[in-house]
Amino acid sequence: MNQQPRGLNFWMVLALCVGNMVGSGIYLLPSTLAPLGTNQLLGWMVTIAGATAMAAVFARMGARLPGSGGPYAYASAAFGPFAGFVTAWSYWVLLWSGNGAIAVAVVSNLSLVVPWIGKTPGMPAILAVACVWAMTLINIRGVRAAGAFSVVTTALKLLPLVLLIVLALWFAASGTPRVPPPQVSIAPGAIAAAAGLTFWGFLGLESATVPAGRVENAARVVPLATLIGVVLTGAVYFGISLAFWAYMPADQAAASPAPVADFLGRTFGGNMASVVAVFAAISAFGTLNGFILLQGEMPQAMARGGVFPMWFAADGKRGTPVRAHVVSSLLLTSVTLLNYGRGLGDLFQFIASVSLAAGMLAYFMSMMAAIRLLPQERGLTVIALGGAAFIGWATWGLGASAVSYGLGLVAAGVPVYLAVRRGQRETALA
Repeated sequence: MNQQPRGLNFWMVLALCVGNMVGSGIYLLPSTLAPLGTNQLLGWMVTIAGATAMAAVFARMGARLPGSGGPYAYASAAFGPFAGFVTAWSYWVLLWSGNGAIAVAVVSNLSLVVPWIGKTPGMPAILAVACVWAMTLINIRGVRAAGAFSVVTTALKLLPLVLLIVLALWFAASGTPRVPPPQVSIAPGAIAAAAGLTFWGFLGLESATVPAGRVENAARVVPLATLIGVVLTGAVYFGISLAFWAYMPADQAAASPAPVADFLGRTFGGNMASVVAVFAAISAFGTLNGFILLQGEMPQAMARGGVFPMWFAADGKRGTPVRAHVVSSLLLTSVTLLNYGRGLGDLFQFIASVSLAAGMLAYFMSMMAAIRLLPQERGLTVIALGGAAFIGWATWGLGASAVSYGLGLVAAGVPVYLAVRRGQRETALA
């Protein structure tokens, strides 16, 4: 008799949730936010409040519907198969297209430590694709292997970030003078711009809900890991932003290509850029692992729900969705190679914005599903409405171009749904 593969425990699920949110972007974000002055802190507050509201909804829904699928399962239960499909398709697009940007980030950080990578034609693309398939093989090997990898990489990626926060606390305790804040007026538009930038840092807050069917004691672990993960991540993000606002001049932070390394280097000296670049690469690598886990789960959940080709529904020998992983990573490989065709910096931002615009629908539908499925919980309804309003506001902040591309990617899935449903009707009539 075959033994059932062991599932993800609490620490693995928490690491998956935190690890998917904390990618390499936080190592660069202080430079982007520095010109906004105090608006960046207010933007973080808005984003953390919105993310916490969304986490509360996902936590409650994860306890109510502890099976795999996350946003897809919630939308299907609330609004039927077509709404479930559109939600799942948008989320799947978010995963494999956004993972292309993450794969670029891994190699970009490694090239800072090993310069010949960036100077060798074709090498960055080869290494990025190699990272994609290395993580795919780990996830095919078993969900426990992917979970254990998440625990290790999440612990490592937090080390320099926590060190920075502790250093700022030491500055405050020792009476180190704060730098004068930049002369930037507090304005709703600037706060909105900051919130739009910072929400990318919470992408993946729902990660615990997607593989819930492979989680041990999912009804308890999924909601607990989701809430703790978002609160922990928000505290790290806000602590870093506050440290830069208080102890690093805005013009220096804005001009720095490696702000976290520069902040730590002012105290510890040495070549902190290389050290932090290694941790940033580990951070992106861990995030890539977590999101590849999710990009395999979603097509399988759709197939088992009858809205995607049944070919994707099968598990491999180790109890993982091998077919869904392979197809998703083939799509991810194509996006990764396109990234290098257009240049690292510009396309990273483009892919990130478009994938987020496509995936916003999944977050919005999850909020609406909570309102539909749990109408008696008025407190949750208010929180879900707040989360939906924040999602709409953040989507507006992405800009018309990214939103239009995102909608195009979502619309491209409709013919797939119609073909699957037509095949089901023909089979039923045969």
